[in-house]
Amino acid sequence: MPEDDRSPEEEFQELIRQLFGAGAEGIDPEQLSRLTGMGIDPATMQTLMQQLQGAFAGGGEIQWDLAQRQALHLANQDGLGVTAGQRTDFDQAFALAALWLSEATTISELAQPPQVLTRGAWVEATLPVWQELAEPVATSIADALTSALSDQAPDDMQGLIQGAGRLMRTVGGSLFATQLGHVVGRLSLEVVSGGDVGIPVMPDGEAAILPQNFADFGRDLEIPDDQLGLYIATRELAHARLFRHARWLRLHVITQVTEFARGTHVDTEALEDLASRFNPSEPEELRRALESGALLPARSEAQTQALTKLENLLATIEGWVDVVTTDATSRLPSAERIGEAVRRRRAVGGPAEQALGSLVGLELRPRRMREAAAMWRAVTDAVGPAARDALWDYPDLMPTSEDIDDPAALVARLQARARGEEPARDAFDDALEALLSGKTGDAPEGGSEDGPAEDGPTDPEDERPV
Repeated sequence: MPEDDRSPEEEFQELIRQLFGAGAEGIDPEQLSRLTGMGIDPATMQTLMQQLQGAFAGGGEIQWDLAQRQALHLANQDGLGVTAGQRTDFDQAFALAALWLSEATTISELAQPPQVLTRGAWVEATLPVWQELAEPVATSIADALTSALSDQAPDDMQGLIQGAGRLMRTVGGSLFATQLGHVVGRLSLEVVSGGDVGIPVMPDGEAAILPQNFADFGRDLEIPDDQLGLYIATRELAHARLFRHARWLRLHVITQVTEFARGTHVDTEALEDLASRFNPSEPEELRRALESGALLPARSEAQTQALTKLENLLATIEGWVDVVTTDATSRLPSAERIGEAVRRRRAVGGPAEQALGSLVGLELRPRRMREAAAMWRAVTDAVGPAARDALWDYPDLMPTSEDIDDPAALVARLQARARGEEPARDAFDDALEALLSGKTGDAPEGGSEDGPAEDGPTDPEDERPV
């Protein structure tokens, strides 16, 4: 068919073929001009084609470098760094906080000195964890976008769409990665310290404070900066010490978060509706849909259970940090006011943290932190810091949600152990003893667990007494 006789739809298909061609140098402007018959703005289409070509070069993988670039762009937009005076002030605060903390907990000091970070440095240090947490949702978004575009395409373009599946997954995943970078970049404008969001986003055994955000946090509290800095430094060191001591804890938290995220699926009806009216020249609607959580359906029952477990775990961690920090900073006149301000801030969360929750469907706020702190206080008062901190030595020693509800039983067990008494046996103890002794089955009828019936030996063929 002569080139001039092709329909606008055929022209569009030809453009797509050029886009996917390995040697394509660009799109002919004359071809773009013919797309006006389809109601498509040629300038918009050319921009979209360039973006798609870039995505196709990604080889089908999610381009997480887009997230880093977007996050760093937001984090570094004010161009401010850390002054020498700020670094000195926080180095001194960390040094005194470490001494106070060693009086309140038996968990040892960090191997690496705490850091004073810019917002951009915090992004670079924590982004690998954010990527790990968000990857299951990004994959779900990418797969759903591929499916939705396939459903929207005409029949005569199905072969083309199927052949471009890798490209579509890259576009969807990269779009999510860009939005994740936007949220993490905004989060870098809010967090005051490395442990500020409750989960271990900093590298293992590292503590940090962000002076730029520290100033914003203390602006309306009317509390001297030196007291506020000492409290925040103590809390940050307590959080980092705990995760360095209980090396299993970091994996425990990350695993529970990723398990929750893997259960997240995109609302395909909402995505198809958005795709049917999506205007490439106005991407704000898609950005708002991603950030608001409109594409994520209601939680499943399994997800709700996983979220409850995660909330209890985060509350147990935060409660311990709260009690240890309170004991360590008892010399500070404003410690109680600062502690209450920190607890309120953690319970409510900032705008960026809320956006992150909408993006991945997960809220990282410990709803039961006060109850968990009350449990840790009862344990501390009953058996002291050493026995309390020993509960972090192994995963099976860590307090459960039932212990948070009623600490009395936990306290009684720890007090009995301190007196040298054997803990009360339960069904698990009985089963374990039977397994180790080889008594794992029921005794045969008429006999005992140790041997056959007293009637004498049996014939293996008919199992009757001989």
